Amino acid sequence: MPRASLPDVSARQLEAVLALVEYGSFIAAAAYLRLSQPTLTRIVKRLEAALGVRLFDRSTRRVQVTAAGREFAAVAERMLADLGITVQSVREVAQERRGLVVLASVMSVAGAALPRLIAAYRADRPGVEIHVRESVHGSVMEDVRSGVADFGIGYIDELPDYAVGTALGRETFCVVVPARHKLVGRHKVGLADLVEQTIVALPTDSRTRRTIDAAAAMAGVPLRQMVMVTQIATLLSLVAAGAGVGIVPRGAIRGPQARGLGTVPLEPRLVRRIGLIALREREPTPAASGLFALLRREWPRE
Repeated sequence: MPRASLPDVSARQLEAVLALVEYGSFIAAAAYLRLSQPTLTRIVKRLEAALGVRLFDRSTRRVQVTAAGREFAAVAERMLADLGITVQSVREVAQERRGLVVLASVMSVAGAALPRLIAAYRADRPGVEIHVRESVHGSVMEDVRSGVADFGIGYIDELPDYAVGTALGRETFCVVVPARHKLVGRHKVGLADLVEQTIVALPTDSRTRRTIDAAAAMAGVPLRQMVMVTQIATLLSLVAAGAGVGIVPRGAIRGPQARGLGTVPLEPRLVRRIGLIALREREPTPAASGLFALLRREWPRE
């Protein structure tokens, strides 16, 4: 139906029709609605004029609903029920009691600092669904740019014009080795100390790998990156199994993922800023805004 032909009908008018059908009397219906009888009469007359049909036949003693009135009353009941459900849903969304948040995150934090904070958010808002898309920094940025993700967690030192970053803290790198490795117990390890080691590495398009490669090139150290994986969790498992050693952000080695591993500080220090990344012109949903605020407030500082 063309929008211009739709009559202007209010919820109050729908309630008036249902009350008149229920009570069959303007006096009784007006009392139920807490209106004066003349006010109720005007409401019904305006509705009939807007619809162009007669909904009720009036007599001195009783109001009789017409065939058109019965048809409209059935529709009015459904409309009010649907409106009530919609209003409740909108309120739940606005109060962060319901909704969906899509968060894109670099792998170094997706399995480390992030799980505890998501659990804390969900404890207060069990009706909010959360999707976490963990990937390399470039994919996180594309998810934010395209709108697939409400916001992302990544590296904020160099952001494109479409994005705005909110700092969470700094990541430093360390060398991760099997728990019984000869490097365990050292106060620090330089890149030159790793020349003879097999390195378990991330893909060349990951920001972590590019940071390590740049530092190795500046130091003139050829690293033997002989085992390639796409997930930090897999990298850590391979190191624990003795397939080689790794260079990863310190924040990635927390909780169960640290089992069977030893860590040694890397010198010179490799540092990068990590933070929340949002689309500059995008207005966040209430649920996304709430999770964003919690991450900003509770993020562990290294």
